[in-house]
Amino acid sequence: MDQVVSSAKAAVADIPSGATLAVGGFGLSGIPHNLIEALLEQGATDLVTVSNNCGVDGWGLGVLLDAKRIRRTTGSYVGENKEFERQYLHGELEVELVPQGTLAERLRAGGAGIPAFYTSAGVGTQVAEGGLPWRHAEDGSIAFPSPKKETRTFNGREYVLEEGIVCDFALVRASKGDRHGNLYYNKATRNFNPLCATAGRITIAEVEELVEPGEIRPEDVHTPGIFVQRVVLVGPQGKRIERVTTRKRQNGAN
Repeated sequence: MDQVVSSAKAAVADIPSGATLAVGGFGLSGIPHNLIEALLEQGATDLVTVSNNCGVDGWGLGVLLDAKRIRRTTGSYVGENKEFERQYLHGELEVELVPQGTLAERLRAGGAGIPAFYTSAGVGTQVAEGGLPWRHAEDGSIAFPSPKKETRTFNGREYVLEEGIVCDFALVRASKGDRHGNLYYNKATRNFNPLCATAGRITIAEVEELVEPGEIRPEDVHTPGIFVQRVVLVGPQGKRIERVTTRKRQNGAN
Protein backbone atom coordinates (compact mmCIF):
# COMPACT_ATOMS: atom_id res chain seq x y z
CA MET A 1 0.00 0.00 0.00
CA ASP A 2 1.32 3.45 -0.93
CA GLN A 3 1.77 5.41 2.33
CA VAL A 4 2.97 8.68 0.75
CA VAL A 5 1.04 11.86 1.52
CA SER A 6 1.43 15.14 -0.32
CA SER A 7 2.81 17.36 2.42
CA ALA A 8 3.71 17.67 6.08
CA LYS A 9 0.62 19.83 6.48
CA ALA A 10 -1.62 17.04 5.18
CA ALA A 11 0.19 14.44 7.28
CA VAL A 12 -0.56 16.15 10.62
CA ALA A 13 -3.96 17.61 9.74
CA ASP A 14 -5.93 15.19 11.95
CA ILE A 15 -3.75 15.39 15.09
CA PRO A 16 -6.20 16.74 17.69
CA SER A 17 -5.60 18.92 20.70
CA GLY A 18 -4.71 16.77 23.70
CA ALA A 19 -3.00 14.10 21.59
CA THR A 20 0.01 12.16 22.86
CA LEU A 21 3.08 12.26 20.60
CA ALA A 22 6.25 10.15 20.52
CA VAL A 23 8.84 12.30 18.76
CA GLY A 24 12.14 10.96 17.45
CA GLY A 25 15.54 12.60 17.55
CA PHE A 26 18.41 13.22 19.92
CA GLY A 27 19.42 16.81 20.50
CA LEU A 28 19.10 18.24 16.98
CA SER A 29 20.04 14.98 15.24
CA GLY A 30 17.25 13.28 13.31
CA ILE A 31 14.39 15.43 14.57
CA PRO A 32 11.21 15.63 12.42
CA HIS A 33 11.29 19.42 12.30
CA ASN A 34 9.09 19.77 9.20
CA LEU A 35 6.29 17.79 10.84
CA ILE A 36 6.68 19.81 14.04
CA GLU A 37 6.48 23.10 12.11
CA ALA A 38 3.37 21.83 10.29
CA LEU A 39 1.79 20.90 13.61
CA LEU A 40 2.57 24.38 14.93
CA GLU A 41 0.77 25.90 11.93
CA GLN A 42 -2.11 23.40 12.30
CA GLY A 43 -2.90 24.73 15.76
CA ALA A 44 -3.29 21.65 17.98
CA THR A 45 -2.69 22.48 21.64
CA ASP A 46 -2.64 20.81 25.07
CA LEU A 47 -0.21 18.25 23.64
CA VAL A 48 1.59 15.53 25.61
CA THR A 49 5.01 14.70 24.17
CA VAL A 50 7.47 11.87 24.74
CA SER A 51 10.95 12.55 23.42
CA ASN A 52 14.54 12.31 24.57
CA ASN A 53 14.59 16.11 24.84
CA CYS A 54 12.23 18.97 24.10
CA GLY A 55 14.25 20.71 21.41
CA VAL A 56 16.00 24.05 21.87
CA ASP A 57 14.66 27.58 21.85
CA GLY A 58 13.16 28.14 18.39
CA TRP A 59 13.87 24.70 16.93
CA GLY A 60 12.41 21.20 17.11
CA LEU A 61 9.83 20.69 19.84
CA GLY A 62 11.03 24.03 21.17
CA VAL A 63 8.76 25.83 18.68
CA LEU A 64 5.68 24.11 20.12
CA LEU A 65 6.93 24.85 23.61
CA ASP A 66 7.47 28.53 22.76
CA ALA A 67 3.85 28.72 21.59
CA LYS A 68 2.68 26.97 24.80
CA ARG A 69 1.19 24.09 22.85
CA ILE A 70 2.72 21.40 25.11
CA ARG A 71 1.01 20.62 28.42
CA ARG A 72 3.16 17.70 29.54
CA THR A 73 6.41 16.11 28.40
CA THR A 74 8.34 12.96 29.24
CA GLY A 75 12.06 12.93 28.51
CA SER A 76 15.54 12.43 29.85
CA TYR A 77 17.37 15.68 29.02
CA VAL A 78 16.20 19.29 29.12
CA GLY A 79 19.36 21.37 29.53
CA GLU A 80 19.42 23.35 26.27
CA ASN A 81 16.07 25.13 26.45
CA LYS A 82 15.63 28.28 28.53
CA GLU A 83 11.89 28.53 27.85
CA PHE A 84 11.47 24.94 29.02
CA GLU A 85 13.16 25.85 32.30
CA ARG A 86 10.99 28.94 32.72
CA GLN A 87 7.70 27.13 32.08
CA TYR A 88 8.62 24.21 34.32
CA LEU A 89 9.72 26.32 37.28
CA HIS A 90 6.62 28.54 36.98
CA GLY A 91 4.15 25.66 36.97
CA GLU A 92 3.17 26.03 33.30
CA LEU A 93 4.58 22.69 32.15
CA GLU A 94 4.36 19.19 33.62
CA VAL A 95 7.62 17.24 33.27
CA GLU A 96 8.39 13.57 33.85
CA LEU A 97 12.15 12.98 33.84
CA VAL A 98 13.16 9.41 33.02
CA PRO A 99 16.63 7.79 32.89
CA GLN A 100 17.61 7.69 29.22
CA GLY A 101 17.94 3.92 28.96
CA THR A 102 14.64 3.45 30.76
CA LEU A 103 12.94 5.87 28.37
CA ALA A 104 14.28 3.93 25.39
CA GLU A 105 13.07 0.64 26.86
CA ARG A 106 9.65 2.07 27.77
CA LEU A 107 9.16 3.10 24.13
CA ARG A 108 10.47 -0.24 22.85
CA ALA A 109 8.22 -2.14 25.25
CA GLY A 110 5.15 -0.14 24.26
CA GLY A 111 5.83 -0.79 20.59
CA ALA A 112 6.28 -4.51 21.28
CA GLY A 113 3.01 -4.79 23.21
CA ILE A 114 4.74 -5.20 26.59
CA PRO A 115 2.75 -3.26 29.23
CA ALA A 116 5.52 -3.06 31.84
CA PHE A 117 8.95 -4.40 32.82
CA TYR A 118 11.35 -4.39 35.75
CA THR A 119 14.68 -2.54 35.69
CA SER A 120 17.38 -1.77 38.25
CA ALA A 121 17.80 1.80 36.96
CA GLY A 122 16.42 4.27 39.51
CA VAL A 123 16.20 1.88 42.45
CA GLY A 124 16.92 3.72 45.70
CA THR A 125 16.25 7.14 44.16
CA GLN A 126 13.21 9.36 43.77
CA VAL A 127 12.62 7.71 40.39
CA ALA A 128 11.36 4.70 42.35
CA GLU A 129 10.49 6.26 45.70
CA GLY A 130 8.51 9.18 44.27
CA GLY A 131 8.53 12.85 45.15
CA LEU A 132 10.10 14.27 42.00
CA PRO A 133 8.36 17.51 41.01
CA TRP A 134 6.29 16.70 37.94
CA ARG A 135 4.66 20.12 38.21
CA HIS A 136 5.53 23.16 40.30
CA ALA A 137 3.12 25.69 41.78
CA GLU A 138 3.52 29.36 40.92
CA ASP A 139 5.37 29.96 44.19
CA GLY A 140 7.95 27.27 43.35
CA SER A 141 6.59 24.58 45.65
CA ILE A 142 5.79 21.09 44.35
CA ALA A 143 2.19 20.97 43.16
CA PHE A 144 2.25 17.46 41.67
CA PRO A 145 4.95 15.01 42.80
CA SER A 146 5.82 11.78 41.02
CA PRO A 147 4.23 8.67 42.54
CA LYS A 148 6.01 5.85 44.30
CA LYS A 149 6.59 2.89 41.98
CA GLU A 150 6.28 -0.81 42.64
CA THR A 151 9.55 -2.63 43.37
CA ARG A 152 10.36 -6.32 43.52
CA THR A 153 13.39 -8.43 44.36
CA PHE A 154 14.79 -10.97 41.89
CA ASN A 155 17.79 -13.13 42.84
CA GLY A 156 18.60 -10.84 45.72
CA ARG A 157 18.54 -7.62 43.68
CA GLU A 158 15.83 -4.96 43.76
CA TYR A 159 14.10 -3.75 40.61
CA VAL A 160 11.51 -1.06 39.87
CA LEU A 161 8.47 -1.55 37.64
CA GLU A 162 8.31 0.78 34.63
CA GLU A 163 5.38 1.01 32.21
CA GLY A 164 5.65 0.77 28.44
CA ILE A 165 4.75 3.87 26.42
CA VAL A 166 2.23 3.96 23.57
CA CYS A 167 1.21 7.29 22.00
CA ASP A 168 -1.61 8.37 19.72
CA PHE A 169 0.88 9.53 17.07
CA ALA A 170 4.61 9.23 16.42
CA LEU A 171 6.62 11.77 14.44
CA VAL A 172 9.97 10.54 13.10
CA ARG A 173 12.58 11.51 10.54
CA ALA A 174 14.43 9.06 8.28
CA SER A 175 17.24 9.47 5.79
CA LYS A 176 15.46 7.25 3.29
CA GLY A 177 12.00 5.74 3.01
CA ASP A 178 10.01 3.83 0.41
CA ARG A 179 6.36 4.09 -0.56
CA HIS A 180 5.44 1.19 1.71
CA GLY A 181 6.83 2.98 4.76
CA ASN A 182 10.09 1.06 5.21
CA LEU A 183 12.65 3.43 6.74
CA TYR A 184 16.44 3.72 6.88
CA TYR A 185 18.19 6.10 9.31
CA ASN A 186 21.74 7.24 8.60
CA LYS A 187 24.22 6.82 11.45
CA ALA A 188 23.41 8.97 14.52
CA THR A 189 19.97 9.94 13.19
CA ARG A 190 18.85 6.44 14.08
CA ASN A 191 18.82 7.35 17.83
CA PHE A 192 15.26 7.36 19.23
CA ASN A 193 13.51 7.31 15.85
CA PRO A 194 12.98 3.52 15.50
CA LEU A 195 11.72 3.31 19.08
CA CYS A 196 9.24 6.15 18.64
CA ALA A 197 8.10 4.75 15.28
CA THR A 198 6.90 1.53 16.89
CA ALA A 199 5.30 3.31 19.88
CA GLY A 200 2.82 5.35 17.84
CA ARG A 201 -0.64 4.11 16.93
CA ILE A 202 -0.29 6.29 13.83
CA THR A 203 3.31 6.90 12.77
CA ILE A 204 4.23 9.72 10.41
CA ALA A 205 7.70 9.79 8.86
CA GLU A 206 9.37 12.65 7.06
CA VAL A 207 12.12 11.37 4.75
CA GLU A 208 14.99 13.05 2.96
CA GLU A 209 14.86 10.62 0.05
CA LEU A 210 11.85 8.68 -1.26
CA VAL A 211 12.53 5.44 -3.15
CA GLU A 212 10.51 2.62 -4.61
CA PRO A 213 9.77 -0.59 -2.64
CA GLY A 214 12.74 -2.95 -2.82
CA GLU A 215 15.36 -0.22 -3.24
CA ILE A 216 16.23 -0.33 0.46
CA ARG A 217 18.05 -3.59 1.14
CA PRO A 218 16.16 -5.73 3.68
CA GLU A 219 19.15 -5.66 6.06
CA ASP A 220 19.09 -1.83 5.94
CA VAL A 221 15.43 -1.49 6.96
CA HIS A 222 15.53 -0.10 10.49
CA THR A 223 11.75 0.44 10.74
CA PRO A 224 9.54 -1.97 8.78
CA GLY A 225 6.66 -0.37 6.91
CA ILE A 226 4.10 -2.25 9.03
CA PHE A 227 4.74 0.38 11.72
CA VAL A 228 4.39 3.43 9.43
CA GLN A 229 1.09 4.87 8.21
CA ARG A 230 2.24 8.07 6.45
CA VAL A 231 5.40 9.11 4.59
CA VAL A 232 6.25 12.69 3.60
CA LEU A 233 9.13 13.64 1.30
CA VAL A 234 10.95 16.71 2.67
CA GLY A 235 14.23 16.41 0.75
CA PRO A 236 17.77 16.99 1.99
CA GLN A 237 18.15 20.00 4.26
CA GLY A 238 20.88 21.79 6.14
CA LYS A 239 21.87 20.23 9.44
CA ARG A 240 21.77 22.45 12.52
CA ILE A 241 24.54 22.11 15.09
CA GLU A 242 23.39 22.22 18.69
CA ARG A 243 26.62 23.56 20.15
CA VAL A 244 29.64 24.84 18.20
CA THR A 245 33.02 24.78 19.93
CA THR A 246 36.39 25.74 18.54
CA ARG A 247 39.96 25.30 19.68
CA LYS A 248 43.29 26.56 18.47
CA ARG A 249 45.26 24.31 16.17
CA GLN A 250 48.63 23.10 17.35
CA ASN A 251 50.39 25.53 15.02
CA GLY A 252 48.62 28.42 16.74
CA ALA A 253 46.12 29.13 13.94
CA ASN A 254 42.39 29.32 14.70
